[in-house]
Formats: sequence, C-alpha cells, structure tokens
Amino acid sequence: MTTPVCTSASKAAAPVPSYTSYPSFSSYVRVRGPVLLRTARSLTANPSDAEDLLQTALTKTFVAWERIEDHRALDGYVRRALMNTRTSQWRKRKVDEFACDDLPEPETAPAPDPAEQQVLHDAMWRAVMRLPDRQRAMVVLRYYEDLSEAQTADVLGVSIGTVKSAVSRALRKLREDPELTPVR
Repeated sequence: MTTPVCTSASKAAAPVPSYTSYPSFSSYVRVRGPVLLRTARSLTANPSDAEDLLQTALTKTFVAWERIEDHRALDGYVRRALMNTRTSQWRKRKVDEFACDDLPEPETAPAPDPAEQQVLHDAMWRAVMRLPDRQRAMVVLRYYEDLSEAQTADVLGVSIGTVKSAVSRALRKLREDPELTPVR
C-alpha cells in the first residue's frame, strides 16, 4: 500500500478546476480568458490572429449563452467554436498576394535611340526610292499613306490584283536590299 509523502504538496501542484456556474458571460471571460487565449494561440501562428479567433469564438458563445445549460461544459463549447472558426477561416482563405523579394512590376524596354531610328528611317526611304516608279507609288500609298488595296487601286486606276502583285514584288526587293540587311 502506497501513501503519498506530502499530501498538501500534491494538492497544490495540481489544482482541481472549479466547475462553478458563472453568473454572467463577462465573469466567464474574465476568469477563463487567458486559458482560452493560449488555446487560440496554439491554433494560429500570429498572436493578433489568435486574439481575433478567440473574439469570434466568444461572440458565438455569447449568442448561445442562454441555451447552454451546463456551464461546466463552457470550455469545451468555446474550444469547439475555436476549432470550427479556425477551420472555416482556413477553408475560406484565398491567397491573392504573394510575398516576394522583387517587385512584380514589368521591366520597361529601354527607349529606342532617336538617332538609330532616324538612321533606319533614312535607309528605308532610300531603299523605297530605288524601287521602280509604279512599285514605289503603290508602296507609298499602301504603307506610308495607309490606304487599303482597293483605295490604292482606285487612285492609280489599276485592278486590286495588280496592286497586290506589285506590292508583293516591291516588298521582296526591299527584303533583298543590301543597305537594309544590317538593320535586320
């Protein structure tokens, strides 16, 4: 038969929870709040989120306060409310933003050098000027004046097919122009 060595020490080390009936919700929160906050902190990583979680669970408990007959079960009720609320938050959570080291702003391409643009423009114009007169007229109307094939044909008094074939031959000559080869 074993007898405890020190009965007063064993009673002091493990306090027996008092299952009293709480007269009001505020007295329950005052007495059990710190314990419930520790429970909430174990469910979340952020202390602020734990406080919000506990506040939500206590709100649910307050709404049901009159329906809870056995106040000895209040801690279990609040813990279940904490778990259910945390599970609901986890399910509803949407991650719209992600933390990253670099800003996700698009890289802007460097502005083209105006001198290089002018060199390209001049080389292109010299190549167009080397085209035969009829092809040059059609290329200028189609691409410099931005006329449609039908409008170009109407201005020059030729058929649309003639415009298409002449412009095609002119573009082939421009692609083969030796002065424009370094630009490509």
